[in-house]
Amino acid sequence: MATILSMPKWGLAMKTGLVVAWIKHPGDSVRQGEPIVQIESEKISNEVEAPATGILRWLEVAEGQEAPIGAAIAVIVAPGEELSDEQVAALIHEDAETKRQKTEMLTRQQAPAARTPAAVREPVVGTGERVNASPVARRLAQERGIDLATVVGTGPGGRITIEDVQQALDAAVTSMEEPPAAQVIPLTGMRGTIARRMHQSLQNTAQVTLISEVDVTDLKQLRETLKQDFDLTYTDMIVRAAALALKEHPRLNAHADGESIRLSRDIHIGVAVALEDGLIVPVVKNADRKALREIARDTRRLGQQAREGALTHEEVTGSTFSVTNLGTYGVDAFTPIINPPEVAILGVGRIVEKPARGQQGVEWRQMLTLSLTFDHRCVDGAPAAAFLQAVRKQLEEPAALAG
Repeated sequence: MATILSMPKWGLAMKTGLVVAWIKHPGDSVRQGEPIVQIESEKISNEVEAPATGILRWLEVAEGQEAPIGAAIAVIVAPGEELSDEQVAALIHEDAETKRQKTEMLTRQQAPAARTPAAVREPVVGTGERVNASPVARRLAQERGIDLATVVGTGPGGRITIEDVQQALDAAVTSMEEPPAAQVIPLTGMRGTIARRMHQSLQNTAQVTLISEVDVTDLKQLRETLKQDFDLTYTDMIVRAAALALKEHPRLNAHADGESIRLSRDIHIGVAVALEDGLIVPVVKNADRKALREIARDTRRLGQQAREGALTHEEVTGSTFSVTNLGTYGVDAFTPIINPPEVAILGVGRIVEKPARGQQGVEWRQMLTLSLTFDHRCVDGAPAAAFLQAVRKQLEEPAALAG
């Protein structure tokens, strides 16, 4: 019996998934539980396992393409099972129709009074009508990377033949002789999500940035001492400083929820991690209740998982405040963008040695710049400045951070 592999749903906010790479290909044998495809959502990238044992017969969504959650992306047939292209297409259509009816029924049950004939109609879950093409034409097109939707069929009823695909290949070879166009990077998957969220953040909030210079000479000495016992970064120390300061200034540890501000009892700090194709923010949960050693352990583990694409949905959601460090890139100060629905984010610049007046006269000190962006709809300038001052005090008098 044929089994349909559907686009998974990871978290309530996920609407679509991007097929990054097919690990298995049509004709390959697959075992239940074996990784078959790598899917990327707006926050994480994970491998999806085969739901059944059999032969991978059909790829409904190619690499680099998106599909809505629940949509059929591949078909696995039982060993020895024979299905024509038409039968597979009918199976996918039936699966999409069944899911559409379930969605429609669920919507009616949840909001019966608000339904109208026009509102009941939901879009069909799936990738649309199949292109009419012969199996050999379809196979050749897949092997040579030809999109059948762009090929004009000359066979009976407009069916695409192998000659039509070959003609499209010849045209593609001719076009390759022309000068190459500039590289185009589509705003899809993680890159597209970052673009949408950052644009929405700037559009929907009143963002203001405060900048403060901090003397971290003692902090640097403390780090050198602690590194003899365990590995830690300046980001780890700033995360702990921010967590302690948030306990005193809870208005910064909040979510903007429609027309209200929801203060969080827990302090979960997101730590931005730069990846090759974007940015991801894993979360250090209950940061105020963790010692510096625990925070360092968590950030190191989460950073490694982020680079390996192994973060879970729970590890990238639920943050109440964020920290982003560009100091390693030689940046002094910047205006970080708030990660909705949070109301503030702390940017960290590089450490620079500067002359400063001290008790013994002018001496060289290690200086760091902090940039706090906050949503002025939710927090006024004075409370935001008081929080930044509290973080500064934690870093300039860092003894409490070591606990």
